[in-house]
Amino acid sequence: QVQLVESGGGLVQSGDSLRLSCAASGITFSRYTMGWFRQAPGRDREFVAGIKWSGTTTSYSDSAKGRFSISRDTAKNTGYLQMNSLKPDDTAVYYCAAADRSLGVPIGALGYRYWGQGTQLTVSS
Repeated sequence: QVQLVESGGGLVQSGDSLRLSCAASGITFSRYTMGWFRQAPGRDREFVAGIKWSGTTTSYSDSAKGRFSISRDTAKNTGYLQMNSLKPDDTAVYYCAAADRSLGVPIGALGYRYWGQGTQLTVSS
């Protein structure tokens, strides 16, 4: 059984940093592309960042570029999203997801097979 479990969310202030974690079981992260998505109330789920299964390619949304960094520890089978200079607009439920091997990093939610249950991030102004 595949499980992706996010952790690290919480309430922070504007300008703070936070790191989200995604612990995987039932799959080996080095064989899957990992993505982070977020969904704010009343909005569609949107791509934030992704890292190719090979670890050679990363992709970021425009809002994440320069502030967020995606990484993974294959020994721990855990992925991370380091978020700096947080803004109130970053408030959302953050999800990690795993996609089958592909040529690139899918930016659409349909490209991912497995999903975690999400962790809430709230950024106060």
